[in-house]
Amino acid sequence: MKITLNEILTKLGEHLKSEHLKLSSQREEILGIFYNSGKHLTAEELYDICRESVPNLGIATIYRALKLFCRIGICKEIFIDNGITRYEISDDKNHHDHLICTKCGMFVEIISPEIEKIQNKISSAHGFDLVDHRLNLYGICPQCRKK
Repeated sequence: MKITLNEILTKLGEHLKSEHLKLSSQREEILGIFYNSGKHLTAEELYDICRESVPNLGIATIYRALKLFCRIGICKEIFIDNGITRYEISDDKNHHDHLICTKCGMFVEIISPEIEKIQNKISSAHGFDLVDHRLNLYGICPQCRKK
């Protein structure tokens, strides 16, 4: 089951409350738009989508919001070899890894219980309690190989 927007908003609200901050309507709208996009977005892509419905929005607000969301753990950064950073909603209920095309940047989410078992076995063998991980596999997608 996919994490819901309400669960994410609750987590954000609780964190902000612990820091004596308020959940602004702008942050809430940015998070809602990001969540509903269902995509791995750059800050600039999120800004382009948000500025249509969020008045007086600046790109710096998007960067600050994404930094906050990452710090809280409701979103994650995905660093791509060509220097681009994409963001995705964190969903501990449905962990996935990525195949990333180095030519066009296309993402494929992969879910593999076998990979998860291997990662857990490796971390245990080294005495680690695994708390988080990211696996990005880079290659060239079928469309780019045709070109």
